[in-house]
Amino acid sequence: MEFVWVVPRSVLFPEATPHGLLALEAQELEDRYLGPARESGFFIERRYAEEHPEFKQPIPYVAICREDQVLCLTRLSAQGEKRLHGKKSIGVGGHINPCDQEGSDLFASACARELHEELVLPDIELNLTPVGLLNDDTTAVGAVHVGLVYRLNASDIEVAIRETSAMTGDFQSLASLEKLALSAEPPYETWSTLLLRSGALKVSAGSPLLA
Repeated sequence: MEFVWVVPRSVLFPEATPHGLLALEAQELEDRYLGPARESGFFIERRYAEEHPEFKQPIPYVAICREDQVLCLTRLSAQGEKRLHGKKSIGVGGHINPCDQEGSDLFASACARELHEELVLPDIELNLTPVGLLNDDTTAVGAVHVGLVYRLNASDIEVAIRETSAMTGDFQSLASLEKLALSAEPPYETWSTLLLRSGALKVSAGSPLLA
């Protein structure tokens, strides 16, 4: 039985609900969303959370960037989330679990854990920069999740896929990925399509997440 961190939808979105990427500087992301999500969030069984859109499950969602290239992944059938099988993705991340409470910050701990679980990375400080909040209520997956989007500068580090049975992938030019995202039927999961269409990965903003 898996437990995941959830936040009441009414806490995150007391007024209008955003669609797509809401680009935010680090402090604004903290004040508007991360702070309230820490104060009002709690753990519940994932199976329940997946069926109740009155709760949002915050998901660290990290784009691995190397100069003008981005790591593009393809999710295989061995991966747990059946609704995403066969989809391409530029985001690495996952649910926030109880073990993430052991770190100094719930979201930073979850972000680092997910990166090291899915990728082979050096055991050094990671250059992570906040990009913003990603929301899409038009799909069954999106209705119960909300993305905490970050950009990892991997220009000076080696990166490899750890879960080769669950994912394949390589670095591709951002321009080509963005062009494909504009097609009538993009091959990406919805969040990746929205992130690529936003153009937010061309310029990193904010300050590092993990110090």
